[in-house]
Amino acid sequence: MIHRKNILSALLGAVMLLPLAASAQRAAAADDLSPEQASRPRSQKVEEAVRLAKDFKFLKEGVLVVGTTTGRLPLAAYATDTKTPVGNAPDIAQLVADSLGRKLELVSTVWADWPLGLQSGKFDVVVSNVTVTEERKEKFDFSTYRNDQLGIYVKSDSKLGAIKEPKDIAGLKLIVSASTNQEQILLRWNKQNIAAGLKPVEIQYYDDDVVQRLALQSGRADAYVGPNALAAYEARDGKTRLAGLVSGGWPLNAEIAVTSRKGSGIAEAITVALNAQIKNGNYAKALSRWNLSSEAIEVARTNPPGLPKN
Repeated sequence: MIHRKNILSALLGAVMLLPLAASAQRAAAADDLSPEQASRPRSQKVEEAVRLAKDFKFLKEGVLVVGTTTGRLPLAAYATDTKTPVGNAPDIAQLVADSLGRKLELVSTVWADWPLGLQSGKFDVVVSNVTVTEERKEKFDFSTYRNDQLGIYVKSDSKLGAIKEPKDIAGLKLIVSASTNQEQILLRWNKQNIAAGLKPVEIQYYDDDVVQRLALQSGRADAYVGPNALAAYEARDGKTRLAGLVSGGWPLNAEIAVTSRKGSGIAEAITVALNAQIKNGNYAKALSRWNLSSEAIEVARTNPPGLPKN
């Protein structure tokens, strides 16, 4: 059975939210959020990548213009100057620009606008947590740089063990966001469990991240299921721990990629650049800096199989 929990009911008062918020602030304080980004991994030029990109028509001489959605860490947010994008997406964009021997220019865009912005020539490429899909491959080329993972997180002292497959969630109280792919995966898992005679899950929905985390800490929920990138970043406060990883396209693999215009001629150069960064260790630094090592790929690929249209 699935229950919808009202976020304003059955929870403790605002006073009890303060320790949770404070611990999250302490974790964020450890990040380099300066516009200078002195701690950002940098690279030398990769000659093969430069050669492969020689026929690409860049927007600006000596510059790689990258569109990115600036909204939430660890993916991308604004630095302390409130205008410079920082986060894992800007870090990856910087390594690609360095590999091509170009300066990086980041352009913030809302998620809904990146496809039109890329097609109309507002950016050279987009680095914005874009998942490879077969439908998107009709208009764009992709160079993969991260696995698209959903994380299952529990309270740090939870007695729950590893959660790897549908039967592991039977009878649990799980938090998930409505109308998301992770909700659809949970619903499919729950349906499979019920058919096998296992206990159904109780799915809880919250509209506030802080209240959601409090529900987990208070024991009103057993686990949270959501984008691993965000949950892993928040887990640095020690309040939660990872119990399981699920592909964002379960049962299929899903990958995040640098996105370029279809047939523009830069995708293979970016793939070569990313593989050079994987080999020299800069890629690992760019992920570990934002607690995303669990989403690392072993090799970047150009236009791999994407999630199906259906």
